[in-house]
Amino acid sequence: MKDNLSAYSRIEPGETTTELECLPYSVQHNDEGVCLLVRMGPYRIILDCGFGDISFLQKNLNKSSPQRTPPLPADLVLVTHAHPDHARGLLALHQAFPRLPIYASEVTSKLLPLNWLDKKDVPPFCQALPLRSPVELHDGLVVEIFPCGHLPGAVAILITYTTEDRAYKLLYTGDFFLSNSRLVEGLRLEELRGTELNVLIIEGTYGTSRHPHRRNQENQLAERINRAIADRCSVLLPTPALGLGQELLMLLRSHHHFTGRDLDIWVDGAVATGCDAYLELLPHLPASVQNFARHQPLFWDERVRPRVRRLQPEHRSTVGKSPCIVLTDSTANLEQYCQPETGPWLILLPEKIDIRVNKKYSAPTTTESYLMAQHSDGPGTTQLIHNLRPQHVIFVHGSPAYLADLTSLEELQNRYHIHSPAAGTLVELPIGDTFLQPAAPETNYEGELTELGTVITVTLPDAITADPRWRQFADTGLIEARWQGEELVLRGLTQKELLTQNSDRFTLSDIDCCGTCRHQRGQRCWNPVSPLYNFKVTLEGYCPAFESSSQPES
Repeated sequence: MKDNLSAYSRIEPGETTTELECLPYSVQHNDEGVCLLVRMGPYRIILDCGFGDISFLQKNLNKSSPQRTPPLPADLVLVTHAHPDHARGLLALHQAFPRLPIYASEVTSKLLPLNWLDKKDVPPFCQALPLRSPVELHDGLVVEIFPCGHLPGAVAILITYTTEDRAYKLLYTGDFFLSNSRLVEGLRLEELRGTELNVLIIEGTYGTSRHPHRRNQENQLAERINRAIADRCSVLLPTPALGLGQELLMLLRSHHHFTGRDLDIWVDGAVATGCDAYLELLPHLPASVQNFARHQPLFWDERVRPRVRRLQPEHRSTVGKSPCIVLTDSTANLEQYCQPETGPWLILLPEKIDIRVNKKYSAPTTTESYLMAQHSDGPGTTQLIHNLRPQHVIFVHGSPAYLADLTSLEELQNRYHIHSPAAGTLVELPIGDTFLQPAAPETNYEGELTELGTVITVTLPDAITADPRWRQFADTGLIEARWQGEELVLRGLTQKELLTQNSDRFTLSDIDCCGTCRHQRGQRCWNPVSPLYNFKVTLEGYCPAFESSSQPES
């Protein structure tokens, strides 16, 4: 592999060592899975095992050793999460090398058996590691795992190898997501800052793509499903068994388009099994989810509308005859739902997940795609890199074109050694005696500005809230804007300022404004059709969706 030559300017003259190497067995350029072999000093560590056929490991070892007891392909295996592209080969690996220790988070160890539903009595072969707690697995080799969003139990893995002279640190993100989703809290950057990394192995699923805010993605999908149901179409959502399917169910149960609606949501196959697994993990889910589950069932509920039910054989003859929503396996034959006697179907496919559909079914169908990101976008990826400031960055998990977009970014090339290896390409990771850490780039937050009638909305990424100054800025939810030359300066208003202003505030009772709108509660807008929906508002503010509190509800 060729390193980015400009990065060598940051290493002072002196000896280098090759205590660190990475050999990718597979890098998930398509759907072959992820499996990496890392060497740190004398230790060989397998990171994830997402390919199904491990026979090449056995063949290589058998050729190299005639011993009766076959040697191990590594000293240990570390698993980031339970999705098949990271875990499908683990059972075969355990069966071939039962003495090889395999480690993951407690939640991942419980979810892993869902990768082998066709097999009976899968033995518990994975040892659970505690979160945020360093564990010495071998002499001088310490592992610590941190929740990283994406899926319950998903972790970033920090490995530290210490010699008499120095410590070497490597972080592998697996699949990560900075934003919170409905069932998983995002990766906390503050937990990883200051780790003084030498090597960062990071996914690049979305390349340099920029995504709208998570709430916008959810609203767009909910609006499309709502239109389909209104047009007397049923909606078919093929999805992986773990993660996205459960996120979609929570969205459909709680979004204002569907709450209280006389509608059936059917869950089929491995997605239903995944829901059952989530119920077993409730104590590990976010506090908001646990609170929701105290008042009503998390998934299966036939009393509260919309009704969420497991699709049983006796129900199949009626599914689709009236508008409904079906969540099923990404590998399912969709023809079983789109039957001649049913109504029309809208098939919605998630982006970045390869799901095969036929061009024609027995019932009228329309196929569209939607974005419900489970991985960080380009800005989130570069944000993590700049916060960790490693010497080497290795990109895996993404199409070659998307990974090339990331490796060509000047902001990365000028600061780090950049690698994007193909499978089977050894990456040597020399660490200089003295490494000049790049100065942390000044943090700028790019957002969007929207004008709608008399209302202007400025949207900023939620990463801005990580700054300790944010809490004071957003204390009241109210801001003051003023021009400073050609720039617009925003300043948060304090409680003291509000009290002073309120003493002289005029009466709002006769004015069309947020203070007299029936959708304003607690200085927050609760009107789903308003551009200010879910934002804090000033009482004297106004938007085109204003409805007087004196008007009866329609």
